[in-house]
Amino acid sequence: MTEPANQPTADAPGFPRIGFNLVFVPGDGIGPEVIAAGRRVLEATGRLFGFRFEWQEILIGGVAIDAYGVPMRDEDLAACRDADAVYFGAIGDPKYDDPTATVRPEQALLGLRKGLGLYANLRPVTVQPVLRASSPVRESLLEGVDMMIVRELTGGLYFGKPSGLRAGPAGREAVDTLIYSEEEIRRVVRLAFELARGRRKKLTSVDKANILSSSRLWRTIVEEVRPEYPDVTVEHRLVDACAMTLIQRPAVFDVLVTENLFGDILSDEASVLAGSLGMLPSASIGERQTAHGLHGMYEPIHGSAPDIAGKDIANPLAAILSGAMMLRWSLGQNAAAVAIERAVTAVLTAGYRTADLLSATGDATGLRPVGTQAMGDAVVAAIENQEHTAAEDGERATALSGGSR
Repeated sequence: MTEPANQPTADAPGFPRIGFNLVFVPGDGIGPEVIAAGRRVLEATGRLFGFRFEWQEILIGGVAIDAYGVPMRDEDLAACRDADAVYFGAIGDPKYDDPTATVRPEQALLGLRKGLGLYANLRPVTVQPVLRASSPVRESLLEGVDMMIVRELTGGLYFGKPSGLRAGPAGREAVDTLIYSEEEIRRVVRLAFELARGRRKKLTSVDKANILSSSRLWRTIVEEVRPEYPDVTVEHRLVDACAMTLIQRPAVFDVLVTENLFGDILSDEASVLAGSLGMLPSASIGERQTAHGLHGMYEPIHGSAPDIAGKDIANPLAAILSGAMMLRWSLGQNAAAVAIERAVTAVLTAGYRTADLLSATGDATGLRPVGTQAMGDAVVAAIENQEHTAAEDGERATALSGGSR
């Protein structure tokens, strides 16, 4: 892997500038704020590594219902399909929370996943050493936490039919259908095996096989795929036991793979390890290859948080780190992704904290409490510092190679 300091800057004479076509979806609540910070960081990274972005903004979610009467238009789904990747903020607006409503912002998110074929959601969970005090979990349990949660994204209860309310003999009743096909399970399980092979070679499959037929099929498929990866150790855990172990012994996990609903819940639970929902990025990827990598959508997992929207207090780091995942998975720019991750570590080490990252007591001694925009600016400055380092390294290399002749 090429180190960022060895990269020429985009301003170097004759340096080629690769272009990426991206759709960005600010969405609802704090989405516009965190995506704005993330875009500034991506642009700074592009200047360092010699690529540029063509951005197309589209409205999806509650803002789209306000503007168009629907949470997502067909032409906006097509724009997402045609882009190299989709950079996504958040969806959700309390004014559409009526359970009887036929149009809701969240319908767009499910439609995007299905319409783009984004079958797997990747949620890395790591704990920055300087943030251990921010987690409600005892610090001694956080040593060595580094896991990837792989969630199946286009099947299960969220998409099964029939689903809805109906009149029954004893009054109102509701039905949701949990259905999985063999192929839906197999492709996400195989992806999880591949990820485990490139990490610590341990795969945990999470199910409820003691109760659910779908989970018994899930476990069967995992065992069928297992011989293809003899170097990967496999264990099966029931979802309730896994939820407990996530808090009691989180460092035992490497790659977890599970179905849609379980993955949704477990990955949110895992956010307490990192100290805040505002620290966890995600990638939703499909099977389609673009010119640069896998087509995908990248978003923080924290949701729209309408209660803090517009107050400049949201944590943008999950959105910024989602941008790093986009560079790595969809744009083929791994060194640039590393540069962002290093910049985030640098600003946290320097003491920058949004409100959610302060200790439970609110003690900010020795820290730098900042808002959304200031945290984004700090990461940009850390990126630009890497640019200066790269330029200085280049000057030193020139002097050593030819300056003494």
